[in-house]
Amino acid sequence: MMGCKKCQGITGIGFLVAGILFLLQDLGYWNFWNINWYTFLFIWMGIGALAMRTCPDCQAIMTGKMKK
Repeated sequence: MMGCKKCQGITGIGFLVAGILFLLQDLGYWNFWNINWYTFLFIWMGIGALAMRTCPDCQAIMTGKMKK
């Protein structure tokens, strides 16, 4: 994922939490939703892409105008 450290951190934490929840679901400890992992992946990637479009730091990285 290309973006600023803040957006990468938030995305990473989201994937970690979702991974733990799906693991608990697979192990049979917690069954609170009925979606597949790839559905969550597409939704989360869409949210991340929309967030990166509004983040000024990510936009500066993508356009090559990042402050040094």
